[in-house]
Amino acid sequence: MVGGGAAALAGLVFIAMSINLSIITRDATHKNRAIATLTGFTAVFMICAFALIGDQSYQWIGVEWLVVSLIPTITYIRVYIRATEVGRSSVGLSIGRFILGTSCYVAQLIGSVLLLLGHVVGLYIASVAMVLSFAFLSQPRGSSLPAFMTMGIRQQGQNLGTGR
Repeated sequence: MVGGGAAALAGLVFIAMSINLSIITRDATHKNRAIATLTGFTAVFMICAFALIGDQSYQWIGVEWLVVSLIPTITYIRVYIRATEVGRSSVGLSIGRFILGTSCYVAQLIGSVLLLLGHVVGLYIASVAMVLSFAFLSQPRGSSLPAFMTMGIRQQGQNLGTGR
């Protein structure tokens, strides 16, 4: 269920990025958050798809989860650093958001290592962290959609209000 939702949202994010491409490329925060969001949704889908492969031990699921979740973890940290170095937008980058997002990814890594070592509790830790990261990626700053999905709507409304 989470994997299907992640695949659907990754597709929507891709479409939203295509529609708002000029806005995203002008702002370092939007560009980097779009990269992190798309990477995160894709990783959730891949982890769920690998877990559905039959006749594999939970240790192998731990290996797959560890390898796949390293990619969005590194990407999330890297894009935050790059966005803060280049500058901030009105949408903003908060340290609280960075800590929460990174915590979800680190918990997935810890859970996958525990699973790899033979502790089934790692599956529960990694799963809860994945669902939390999925929800976190889906609803930034109190919105029901990632910020770059609503940028075009906000910008069009501002243009209509000013008569441009």
